[in-house]
Amino acid sequence: MHSGVLLLDKPLGLSSNAALQRVRSLFGREKAGHVGSLDPLATGMLPICLGEATKIAGDILAGRKCYRFTAGLGSATSTGDAEGEVIRTAPVPPLTRAGLTAVLARFIGTQSQVPPMYSALKQGGQPLYKLARAGVSVPRAPRTIELSRLSLLDFAADSVEIEAVCSKGTYIRVLAEDIGAALGTCARVTALRRLWVEPFADEPMHTFATLEAIRQRGEWPALMAVDTPLRHLPSVTLDAVDAQRMLKGQRVFTGSGVAAPRVRLYDPTGLFLGLGEQDGSGGLEPRRLMRIGLTPER
Repeated sequence: MHSGVLLLDKPLGLSSNAALQRVRSLFGREKAGHVGSLDPLATGMLPICLGEATKIAGDILAGRKCYRFTAGLGSATSTGDAEGEVIRTAPVPPLTRAGLTAVLARFIGTQSQVPPMYSALKQGGQPLYKLARAGVSVPRAPRTIELSRLSLLDFAADSVEIEAVCSKGTYIRVLAEDIGAALGTCARVTALRRLWVEPFADEPMHTFATLEAIRQRGEWPALMAVDTPLRHLPSVTLDAVDAQRMLKGQRVFTGSGVAAPRVRLYDPTGLFLGLGEQDGSGGLEPRRLMRIGLTPER
């Protein structure tokens, strides 16, 4: 079994699930899951968790994301991007760098955002995008998001290129529409690329071309260790006896002195065992264990 995280540079025109299935095919139909969907019209970093790494996908999903996108001004579409039909047009006021920067600054911080109808969120067991395609619109509860950075990269008479660092659950299509409204016009996303997913900001990505070339040589792509995305959590090394007890699902007493509730667990050889939860009185309980022998700490 291959376990670890693969950072895929998803190409244009492919859904996240289709990209996942191609990776699974290259890895012999390995158990796998992608973290954070990208629309077919979006490119960029798509973390794919293979084998035991699927157990920590939620921790990666909780991290911030960085996107580079272009908002086309003067028209809005049914989908919020270039795929949909134009549903509204409006004149675009003259743009200046100072004016655009001032508008973007108003979006920094915590705020509410209503998810779009064209999204994979479900209501009554039905994905919203299926309802939208049937011409049905339903109320959506607003979600709390946070924008920690919005940088103006470039602009023209009818478009703005922006780089955004945002929390999970942020819809860039909705953000582009809101920015368009703040500028006194309407907008849709015309280009979108995810530059990174926390904590992989400085990590290289694989393309399908590089993956296929590696497999054609009879080799396997190097994967990031399962514990790599968890380095923000403190670690606790168990002795051999407690490590075995933990792997059997038993509570152990460590007196580790680590104050954090969630910790990474290792055996005396540095082998990553999984995640544990401390109860504040020296007790440590297993919360998400790995099959051992796969992911030594590096």
